[in-house]
Amino acid sequence: MDYYKQVFKRKSFHVFRDTGVLTDRDIRELEEFIGSVKPLYAEIKTEVRIVPENETSCKQGGQFCLLFYSESKDGYLQNIGYLGEQIDLYLASKNIGALWFGIGRPKDMQINGLDFVIMISIAKMSEEKFRKDVFKSKRKPLHEIWSGDPLGVAEVARFAPSACNTQPWIVENTGKNLMVYRFKQPGKRGIMPVDKVLYYNQIDMGIFLFILECCLEHEGYAYDRTLFADTTDDSVVQTLIARYTYAVAAEDNYVLRH
Repeated sequence: MDYYKQVFKRKSFHVFRDTGVLTDRDIRELEEFIGSVKPLYAEIKTEVRIVPENETSCKQGGQFCLLFYSESKDGYLQNIGYLGEQIDLYLASKNIGALWFGIGRPKDMQINGLDFVIMISIAKMSEEKFRKDVFKSKRKPLHEIWSGDPLGVAEVARFAPSACNTQPWIVENTGKNLMVYRFKQPGKRGIMPVDKVLYYNQIDMGIFLFILECCLEHEGYAYDRTLFADTTDDSVVQTLIARYTYAVAAEDNYVLRH
């Protein structure tokens, strides 16, 4: 699937109106796709369930919700964001609208020893309901989130979705490495409770890493990815999350990894 193309199309449907109907075939194909997504941390056990939206606390007008469950290990929130964004982009390719719904709660907060993390509400939408010009989206200026050569990557990667549009990432291009940090901007949290900002922003970082990798691959870069453990200390302003050692694919022997 061309994930990169869907970055320009996807949008967050905060309320679903004039929806179509997701068929049994749509759900079967979605389940098959979910089974194929690649994790950020292969050793962390996860599960995704599809349930009717009315079996959750989400009341946004969607037909179904995707419920994400995981072992609670280092990196599990970034892992869910990374997995979930692949699904988010797949949904856009099928004209299925999506909403990452952080405050939603399912009936079962734990299944098979895995804890509930977050949900995505979905509904069938017409093509014209999706984004037409991603560059009209409200995002931070490039200089606030990226330093060094943008590589033809930064302008698109910055359109990754995030909780309350907090965009908690900073990238430093040192010449051969992209150093990716989670950045806590003082006072910027939208409607998120103070004690949930770190939680949701860690999910956001997983989303951003997947979008960043899509952009690197689209621009012909190969890379070697090194991940770093995030902190649980909410007072820390900036934390190194990942390092991407990159090269033009034809010039080196780096393996594309994601």
